[in-house]
Amino acid sequence: MLKLNRFVGMMTGHFDNKEQFDMMQKAGKIYPYAEHVNTICNDKIKNIPKDFNGKFVVEESYYETNGKRHASPHLFLITETEDGILLSSYEIPAGEDKNTFSYNSMKKVDYTELKKSEKFTPALYHERNGIWEGGSTSQFSPVMIFKLWEKFSDSCLEVSESMEVNGKRTFGYDEPIIYKRV
Repeated sequence: MLKLNRFVGMMTGHFDNKEQFDMMQKAGKIYPYAEHVNTICNDKIKNIPKDFNGKFVVEESYYETNGKRHASPHLFLITETEDGILLSSYEIPAGEDKNTFSYNSMKKVDYTELKKSEKFTPALYHERNGIWEGGSTSQFSPVMIFKLWEKFSDSCLEVSESMEVNGKRTFGYDEPIIYKRV
């Protein structure tokens, strides 16, 4: 679990892309101001099996473009496998508001009530020289593809996400969002 703990330690906390956002603004480029607040939430999950070796993480993502801010919360399970670190997505627990879900608002939930996302292909990460890199491609529907690629280091999180519908990008940016610890 040493690798798991190092990985989770790198990706949990409060991050934003203020430095990158300011540079993009000065260059006249449209780019979102983004924040990630990633918090381990095993303490809010009842009846986790005794031999369980994973960490559930609430990811609170906030994006602001042209003065409009929206949240995109997620629940992930991070486990260590022979192949590397695996990030699996879970549905926001029943009874929670999918628009405002956060670690602070999360109510206690039973482990058996958690449902793995069937649409999200788990992302696999490998470590090389203290940097974790990985991602996945998910087929959300016959015409919708979601691509995720991330690189985590002690200095920042680089996140590339894109959504394509019928082969055309409907979400995402040419450059990864570079989050630094706040």
